Amino acid sequence: MLASRGRLTLDTRFSPQPWANWEENLRRVSAEEAAKVVRSGDTLLIGGSGGGHAVPEALLAALERRFFETGEPSAITALHPVGLGDGKGQGAGHLAHQGLLKRVVCGTFVNSPALSDLALADRIEGYTLPQGALSLLMREMAAGRPGLLTRTGLFSFVDPRFGGGRQSLSAREDLVELVSFRGADYLFYKPYRIDVSFLRATTADEDGNASMEEEAVFGEMLSEAQATRRSGGVVVLQVKRMARRGTLPAKAVKIPGILVDLLVVEPEQRQTYETLYSPAYAGELRVPLTDIPLLPLDARKVIARRAALELFPGAICNLGSGLLTGIANIAAEEGVLDRISLTNEQGLIGGAPASGNEAGASRNYDAMIDQPYQFDFYDGGGLDLAFLSFAEIDRLGNVDVSRFGGRIVGPGGFVNISQNAKRVVFGGTLTAGKSEIGFADGRISIRREGDKRKFVSAVEQITYNGAYGREQGQNALYVTERATFRLVEGGLELIELAPGADLEKDILAQIDFRPQISPDLKLMDRRLFLPQPMGLLKDLAKRPAKVRSSRLESGEKEAEAAS
Repeated sequence: MLASRGRLTLDTRFSPQPWANWEENLRRVSAEEAAKVVRSGDTLLIGGSGGGHAVPEALLAALERRFFETGEPSAITALHPVGLGDGKGQGAGHLAHQGLLKRVVCGTFVNSPALSDLALADRIEGYTLPQGALSLLMREMAAGRPGLLTRTGLFSFVDPRFGGGRQSLSAREDLVELVSFRGADYLFYKPYRIDVSFLRATTADEDGNASMEEEAVFGEMLSEAQATRRSGGVVVLQVKRMARRGTLPAKAVKIPGILVDLLVVEPEQRQTYETLYSPAYAGELRVPLTDIPLLPLDARKVIARRAALELFPGAICNLGSGLLTGIANIAAEEGVLDRISLTNEQGLIGGAPASGNEAGASRNYDAMIDQPYQFDFYDGGGLDLAFLSFAEIDRLGNVDVSRFGGRIVGPGGFVNISQNAKRVVFGGTLTAGKSEIGFADGRISIRREGDKRKFVSAVEQITYNGAYGREQGQNALYVTERATFRLVEGGLELIELAPGADLEKDILAQIDFRPQISPDLKLMDRRLFLPQPMGLLKDLAKRPAKVRSSRLESGEKEAEAAS
């Protein structure tokens, strides 16, 4: 006996509940059974983020096993706004097989390098688009709107004039269009028809209502379920445990059961690939600041410290992935976490965003919101400061994090964040490779130089366009362990030099172009290179706090004058 409800045509022997009772009893199946819903040529939407945060791992692994055993499905399109994986074979890495994948559209390949390998070899159609654009597009698709119209991505490699987000030769379809609206240029991100979605939550009741109390992020699970339903597709939800019908608090439900078709229970579900369960990531408790790891004194810490000197009381900041996530550790060490608001694009506000393979999670946060709403705030100019890592920088101040050195990484949330923040600080080492750098007595000592240039004549892909940033009135700073630059008319200007560094030998000789040199060239703050805390709390106390509203400020001044 088979069900007649669209794609849900699995044989009843796979479940104790007969399909005749599907309307009364939500279909609960194994991961292997759920994987059979995906057909050749389908578009599969996958929820989750980064290193296992709400990633439906059991479903992806089951789909991979099915492909190995049967050769089916084939030529599917994988769509996921955020990169997924542990840097090896988990997450989207389960799909990284020639024949299984036809196309992948996502924010980044950094978590699943096997996808990068397939795209580099042109064995799949590879596209990397801004994480925020894809996240917001889920909501547009859920509502049946034509697509996403935004300025995010203009003059970057996502702009059709500069590649349209393509990362392989066979990726010929235009997924992004340049359009003119009311006399201004915009990018239009086209929608997708979703056949199946693999999503994840923590607990589901017998009607499919699902809560996410143990998850480190919410992502865009609700929008993805709605978008799948709008397309007539099948929503498959992986959860850790089941609850009796009607026992979940209604306000805790993130995915209503009316949107769920199949349930897969995976009792061994981990919170992330590295962490079985952290109550701090779940927001269940706040950890002592001493539990947030101290960074060792190395180049990464020096760079994060220098970037942190740009903080001011009340600043709303983003910490992207990569090196500058260390600012959260610095802020905890310096006792200033409660004086600023650190956020990440996954939807965490306040606290100390995690770093490394756990990036995307956070500790001691004030709020967790759905990712599309976080990008609404970012795109709307809500960030005072954005702290982002770089891979390459060129003489015009363009930054590349998406494709370099024979690797395809993709932009993640970088484009949304860098283009729309009021001020952006890029951080990274001056050179790459096996360098040896020491720090003693407040000075830097470069014992062995890295063998790869990062300051190049022209970046391979433009992920951040310096000229466009200046046109928008943006202030940009470029921080390394031995020098600091700023974006000025015509390109980069060197404004600070580390104590102990030689201008010609350690800076200019390691750069493929000659930057402008400030007539007021200064030494970097000696405190950056010392093992003890910098005393950042005292620095912030001397700086004016962020004014939340000019209207409130003017009102206070009027009241003061009247008194």
